[in-house]
Amino acid sequence: MSLDQYTTLRGVIDGGVARITLDNPPVNALSGTLIRELHDALATLRDDRSVRVIVFSSANPEFFIAHVDIHILDEMEELREIADLNPDANLFQGVGELLRHQPQVTIVKLAGKARAGGAEFVAAADMTFAARETAGIGQSEVLMGIVPGGGGTQYLRDRVGRNRALELLLTGDLVDADTAAAYGWINRAVPADGLDAFVDGVAEKIAALSPELIAAAKQLVPPADLTEGLRAENDAWAELVSGELPARLMTGALERGAQTPAGERDLESVMRSVAADL
Repeated sequence: MSLDQYTTLRGVIDGGVARITLDNPPVNALSGTLIRELHDALATLRDDRSVRVIVFSSANPEFFIAHVDIHILDEMEELREIADLNPDANLFQGVGELLRHQPQVTIVKLAGKARAGGAEFVAAADMTFAARETAGIGQSEVLMGIVPGGGGTQYLRDRVGRNRALELLLTGDLVDADTAAAYGWINRAVPADGLDAFVDGVAEKIAALSPELIAAAKQLVPPADLTEGLRAENDAWAELVSGELPARLMTGALERGAQTPAGERDLESVMRSVAADL
């Protein structure tokens, strides 16, 4: 099976482990192309019994997935076919729901930052291990004048509980790997220089099991049914994103460096400065 036909990700399969590297410069924004290719790659792997684990990492050590591409709202009509694949979720929720229901065990190796749609991707995967010194994760949509629209409200509550979910949703703060692990957002923080070896070890232990055993474990510990919550989230997101404030905030963010490495390193400060000047 080949995973070398894509433009925004690269894939290698070895020893029952598919290693997928996200590579969408400059900051791995979750663009329409990346969404299409993730759908295709996960569908390609779904029925491959030789693959037991999928590990996601980034070609950019600073950014896993920065967030959803701010320009993606201009592509929504072209992405309708992808959106229609899951009638119970919107386009962005569909990525997370694919991950949550993938038959293989999905693992994120988080060396850099994951915000908004990137944080949703992290929470949708079965497991995440993050570099203590360099990783960060934030559900930052509130700084854009919206609520999460890709499952973030539901995934956060499921992972960390209502009180911490509200804290993370309403501050929009980027938290470090140790805090994310303490909250239950990720599995654990690992020293950066040992992250690759640690994730390889976990993936290889699981890949050594039979597909039947892995399937049984995933069936006995199933993802929660979030259908109603995802529908409510989409309605709230759609109402907010159509207003004037998000458009002004997003335009201002782009003008001040959002979706460039310099702007994304401290996106929270960029967004707060934009809001202060409106």
